[in-house]
Amino acid sequence: MDVAQERSQALARLPRLGFGGAAVGNLYAAVSDAQARAVIDAALAAGIRYFDTAPHYGFGLSETRHGEALAGREAIISTKVGRVLEPIETDRRERHGFVDAAPFEPVFDYSYDGVMRSFEASLRRLRRDRVDILLAHDLGRLTHGEAHAGHMRAFLDGGYRAMRQLKDAGAVDAIGLGVNEQAVCEEALDHADLDVFLLAGRYTLLEQAALDGFLPRCRQRSVKIIVGGPFNSGALVEKPGGGPIHYDYAPAGAEIVARVESLRRVCAAHGVPLAAAALQFPLAHPAVASVIPGMAGPAQVADAVAWMEMQLPAALWSDLRAEGLLRPDAPTPVSRAAA
Repeated sequence: MDVAQERSQALARLPRLGFGGAAVGNLYAAVSDAQARAVIDAALAAGIRYFDTAPHYGFGLSETRHGEALAGREAIISTKVGRVLEPIETDRRERHGFVDAAPFEPVFDYSYDGVMRSFEASLRRLRRDRVDILLAHDLGRLTHGEAHAGHMRAFLDGGYRAMRQLKDAGAVDAIGLGVNEQAVCEEALDHADLDVFLLAGRYTLLEQAALDGFLPRCRQRSVKIIVGGPFNSGALVEKPGGGPIHYDYAPAGAEIVARVESLRRVCAAHGVPLAAAALQFPLAHPAVASVIPGMAGPAQVADAVAWMEMQLPAALWSDLRAEGLLRPDAPTPVSRAAA
């Protein structure tokens, strides 16, 4: 069996719609244990079987809640390495964007030992003896600035070797990166043999630069893409009048706000919620295996499932192209089905 076939088998079970687990780690707002259990249960009841989490999400809280809710249940799980959690004493309610999180401090560590420590701790919290997908978390120059080169060197010299060993031992099926930056994915492809990228916010209705070389290269290498942040931090799902539109984890600038309103206007002309178009659009690209919006409550699960199941008219995509809101070379659900 060649490399492409192995990767195809490891990732073939990924469903089109997965569950982004940062919210149940109390990202931006506290979620009770009961609420977290309710949303994961709702996702399972809706047929969602892929759950993405990370030690960073609530400093172990998201993984712990996933472990409790998914114990004894069939599910595909991805988690991440690249940080180790060090116990601390703190009375701060909010740290690194997480509210009322567990009393640990996440410390970047992409070394061999750091990756192994992180993975073993994740297995304990997840109550599993293996996970399906393991991702190196938050590498990249935009994240680390001048420290990027050192972190990348630590990863390539140590952490990547640990991930390869875990895959070879059958402890994980597939390995890759979980990041917000396209450039670091391209850099990693130059040096490492990876199966998958969880790339947040970089191939959406708002951003299609990944079509310029990156996605074709992934197809050529049989590397799959999981699209995180398909709503670009809420910009493509937040309703008018509901406060400032957010993009890339911050209030959006005027240009983004204007573009979002143009997208919303075209969608409304076809009777389509903007969020439905945003959720379905990335999946039309043959390199994309799954989209994983964040879900904080059962209502958001129901919305995501409904948006995914909507039949969207071909004229929607042609009108978006005509207004310069969608690149001419971007595959769409209709054009892919017709191909």
